[in-house]
Amino acid sequence: MSLPVIAVPVGDPAGVGPEIVLKALGNAEIYRLCRPLVYADPSHMQRTADSLRLNISLNLVTEPASGLYQPGRIDLIPVNRIDLSAMPIGQISPLAGRSAYECIVRATEDAVSGRVAAMATAPINKEAIKAAGIEFIGHTEMLAALTGVADPLTMFQVHNLRVFFLSRHLSLQQACAFVTRPRLVECLLKCDAALKHLGVKGRKIAVAGLNPHCGEHGLFGDEELREIGPAVLEAQQLGVSAFGPLPADSVFHLALSGRFDAVLSLYHDQGHIATKTYDFERTISVTTGLPFIRTSVDHGTAFDISGTGCASSISMEEAIKIAAGYALTS
Repeated sequence: MSLPVIAVPVGDPAGVGPEIVLKALGNAEIYRLCRPLVYADPSHMQRTADSLRLNISLNLVTEPASGLYQPGRIDLIPVNRIDLSAMPIGQISPLAGRSAYECIVRATEDAVSGRVAAMATAPINKEAIKAAGIEFIGHTEMLAALTGVADPLTMFQVHNLRVFFLSRHLSLQQACAFVTRPRLVECLLKCDAALKHLGVKGRKIAVAGLNPHCGEHGLFGDEELREIGPAVLEAQQLGVSAFGPLPADSVFHLALSGRFDAVLSLYHDQGHIATKTYDFERTISVTTGLPFIRTSVDHGTAFDISGTGCASSISMEEAIKIAAGYALTS
């Protein structure tokens, strides 16, 4: 069986994306798991490699099937309609925002067509994207529009812990109001379908509580009694192996211990804090519901260290590995 081709768009070229991609593909282990294919401006990538004194060469190809996929020689689809020679490093730039977007568009075209099996993305900068006049705020919104998918699902993975999110970018007050029985049931059905698509056996999903100690039977908050508990029961009746609600201060530990295959976090920081505290660099974002698997580093463009050569590639390596793993099982 041939190894899957993983598309790797480099993200914002003014950030650490080009550096961490180059460093990640210096790890020969990546090539034992997949065939990584970079989407970037080749001149900028060569300048980055030279500044980092990395002994690599770029193999420019026009299509995924033409890659050599050998350690030490990075296969790259040129996306270079924009001249990046005057782009400032470590700063918000419309040039960088436009370049990042065009790399994503080209990689998505190859993923939708089946020429690549999955995608692992480096970080983009929301302000640079906006400065470039692009209407989408982030990767997920771009990929949803480019593939015609209404509402992709975000999952975090760190080691054997998988975490889904009922809501993402809402204020805490809005997020609490978002916790309703219909939304929870719909989300649990999507989580179950996502785990099935990813090839996860068992698919036991624990639902985190909203209030301390799940409200202690209504002593301080009744959302568990009024919305969450009934949603779990309804999801069970629909065939989902859902459990809970379980106190948020213990449910992630239980999942890490193997009791559950995933946790449904009820709002952004509840799940983010749990995963990133456990292992910040190896927490990876996985987007499901698209025509292909997409993984991503879960850190930003790190403009403060861009161009210094000190960015860690661990998260990028992990994103590529997880994309490769799911590409083989889904």
